[in-house]
Amino acid sequence: MKLTVLGLTLVLSLGAGTRGASPVHLDRPFLQDYSEKIPLAPQVGTARLRKVRMDRNGCISVLSDQGLLLVDGGTLKPDRRYRPLADRQIKDFEVTWDQFVYLTDRHLLSHAWAGQFLSDYRISGAKRLATGGRGEVIVVGAGRVVRFQVYEPVWEWQIDTAGIKQAAFDAKGKRCLFLTEDGLWCLEPSRGTGIPPVSNKGVPSMTTEKGHGQDTRDTHGRDAHATENAARAVLTRQDLTCVTFSSDGGTLLVGTSNGLLRLDPNSFEPRSELLTRLPCAEIRCLRPMGETLWAGTGRGAFALHADGRIDYYASRRWLADDAVVDIWPGPDGSVLVLSETGLSILHFREMTLADKAVHFDRLTRQRHIRNGFNSTLAMSAPGDLSTGTLIDSDNDGLWTAMYLAGELFRYAVTKSKEALRNCHESFEAMERLSLITPIPGFPARSFEWAGYQVADQSRWHVAEDQLWAWKGTTSSDEIVGHFFVYALFAETMPGEPWRKRAIALIDSIMDHIVRNNWYLIDLDGKPTQWGRWHPEYVNGFPRQVGDRRLNSAEIIAFLQTAYHFTGKDLYREKAFELLNEHGYLDNILIPVRELARVPGIDLTTEWNHSDDELAFLSYWNLYRYAFTPELREKYRRAIRDHWEIERPERNPLWDFIYAATGAEEFDLEESIWSLKEFPLDTIGWTVRNSQRKDLEFLAPNFRHQSTKDVLPPDERPMSKYNNNAFRLDGGDDGRTEFGGDIYLLPYWLGRYLGIIRP
Repeated sequence: MKLTVLGLTLVLSLGAGTRGASPVHLDRPFLQDYSEKIPLAPQVGTARLRKVRMDRNGCISVLSDQGLLLVDGGTLKPDRRYRPLADRQIKDFEVTWDQFVYLTDRHLLSHAWAGQFLSDYRISGAKRLATGGRGEVIVVGAGRVVRFQVYEPVWEWQIDTAGIKQAAFDAKGKRCLFLTEDGLWCLEPSRGTGIPPVSNKGVPSMTTEKGHGQDTRDTHGRDAHATENAARAVLTRQDLTCVTFSSDGGTLLVGTSNGLLRLDPNSFEPRSELLTRLPCAEIRCLRPMGETLWAGTGRGAFALHADGRIDYYASRRWLADDAVVDIWPGPDGSVLVLSETGLSILHFREMTLADKAVHFDRLTRQRHIRNGFNSTLAMSAPGDLSTGTLIDSDNDGLWTAMYLAGELFRYAVTKSKEALRNCHESFEAMERLSLITPIPGFPARSFEWAGYQVADQSRWHVAEDQLWAWKGTTSSDEIVGHFFVYALFAETMPGEPWRKRAIALIDSIMDHIVRNNWYLIDLDGKPTQWGRWHPEYVNGFPRQVGDRRLNSAEIIAFLQTAYHFTGKDLYREKAFELLNEHGYLDNILIPVRELARVPGIDLTTEWNHSDDELAFLSYWNLYRYAFTPELREKYRRAIRDHWEIERPERNPLWDFIYAATGAEEFDLEESIWSLKEFPLDTIGWTVRNSQRKDLEFLAPNFRHQSTKDVLPPDERPMSKYNNNAFRLDGGDDGRTEFGGDIYLLPYWLGRYLGIIRP
């Protein structure tokens, strides 16, 4: 999301359970961007696209080597609205006074102004147009340049036009600039020849029939009065690609194959050094829109704002393809970006964070609910939602827990009946994970109709009814999700029967772990690979290994939660046994900055961001259900320690879970930035940023923090919170759509805590 307008952040009390006063975000509208992609229709699928423009009527027109194209039914199709125009070869077209002007093989014309702009004022080899803001049109031909003013040819220059790549008209200074293979050239009125206008009853005439508009060319096709060597070189270099003036005319902007030049429009002297710190320095086109300069490159488009901020639009999240051809202002403040294979309309619509929540709720309910689970949509054709299939995953339980938690927070805030129904549905899916297995207290990873599961078959078992299958090898990831959401469910849901069902699940899973000596025991009678909290396992890791700290926090959070809801002394006793006799409290308090690579231990080859997710979800219960105020304060310091190292990621879920400890400073504005910058399109498009020159890269490090500042969520690969926010490249070519829980959980948590308010 670009061009963001932050809402107010005030300092208000969060109420009970918090420490002191905390900042609050008032949810005011901001500009949310999203993309509408318009591909070529099959009948023009091989067309070479050249230019896009829009007139005062909001009509969007695209020039191609197969003629003019228009937007119809979501594709670019041949424009057959004007039959006389369709029969002619269109060399170029432009906009003046917000109306289309066309250069054909025979005429210069417009369908505006009652059709009076029609001239067969022949210019041999005419192929390019440039326009000014007051009806000026420049036509570039073979050896000749002619300027038209309000329908009339009024000036012309003789110039060697071979190799001209672009013409730009300076309406303010009455000059015309030409970009050639060798540099930038300037034509001025004082170096040209005036052409007396010809009128008919006060109306300018554009005909060149005998007696109307005299042709002053000699027998060799040269103007008898044109000035020789009319153009002067103002910039000599061979890497220039495009030229334009700033919106106020005060700066000449020149694109190169390696950056952006900003020149004085009168002296043509540089106003600054060549700007190369750009997402892509190979600039193909430039388009000023107010104080923002838009640039098209071979690797996408970017907007350069007056304050130096850059918003980057690349990948199929935003564009039909990254090879940008042209850019133009679109309807209602949108931006038209023409690429080689289609048109993309970048829309900017006022939304609130609540509006975005409605969007992601609809997206999730319509395309991601499978048997009550929050599931991934896998597409056989990239980006084609109609080819999507809901599939199981190893973490159906965890992802559903995170979706359900968001709905629980939503219900707690709004008392929405729809949210309540969603909670019941997802809870029953998670409850069935425990009921479908023959092992008391052992929840499955997932379940599916027998024969329809898609993942590793070795981990699937047919259920007792023979109709369903369930997936084993359940990990700590799943158990963290179960405890996190069952506790929320038991606290939030109306109706004692529902609460009792959640508490029974907490008790059953906790009993299984305690009974089996701190292990999850699978159908084969063996511990699962990651369901291990036994002291011998946990303390077998050096202090630098994250699992020692993480697993200690997890199991203590589980035991505290179980004791809080069941009141069973066994769970409290076992917790203190681990805390005091086996050093789990010391483990929880290990400084996160001590975590590092340990030779010979594969778990430490890199920072595990999935473990960050498990830790913060566990922190909710660890802090909330602490046995004593003294323990709660120690937990708070441990949570803050972890949060401090995570701050560069600007993760709203981590920030808000930390805020729940009563923190007065928890990076609220950074969290709101992330929520606003979260894209409406959650398809896993392939994204590449590692080649960008505008980023400040860091040396390789254990956390794999690649850049000084994290990229906005809409510029980086789509992922859940178990991935590295500093990952620059990634995606699956648009074959997966993620559910809306990534946004919904932190948003509704913020509402629940009172730090986001309508």
